[in-house]
Amino acid sequence: MMEREGLVTLLGNPVTLCGEALAVGGKAPEFEVSANDLSPVKLSDSAGKVRLLVAVPSLDTPVCDTETRTFNKAAADLGDDVEILVVSMDLPFAQARWCGAAGVDAVTTLSDHKTAEFGEAYGLLIKEVRLLARAVLVVGRNGDIVYQELVSEVADEPNYEAALAAVKKAL
Repeated sequence: MMEREGLVTLLGNPVTLCGEALAVGGKAPEFEVSANDLSPVKLSDSAGKVRLLVAVPSLDTPVCDTETRTFNKAAADLGDDVEILVVSMDLPFAQARWCGAAGVDAVTTLSDHKTAEFGEAYGLLIKEVRLLARAVLVVGRNGDIVYQELVSEVADEPNYEAALAAVKKAL
């Protein structure tokens, strides 16, 4: 598997990302992750919709909490043709607990803990800690990546406005 260095830091320390880099204009790779009830979920399950893919290290951290709540709130203005998928390495049970406590119900939290298939397919798996790097991607109705942001410091928030503008443009 390809390893990439120098793109991301975790608390100021450089980390290694596992998997190939993706590019705007390319096809979004298929993946299978686990829903909160342990059922399998694939990207193709929401084919025909605009997908906002949000990769976070752990919902139980302040920045991931803020990010997920921000996209959850924004979901109300996006309509039924948009699916927001928040993927982390958290266990599905922890994700369900967090969503219930946070009142998050407009985004779908998904777990990559079992195989790291999403992290590897999207080049976001941090080798040193087996967590996902913070990233936001927008996948158009046709399956092409139309927006991508790899946040260079895992502890920083993404550019919400740019991601949401890309979603609206893809509609």
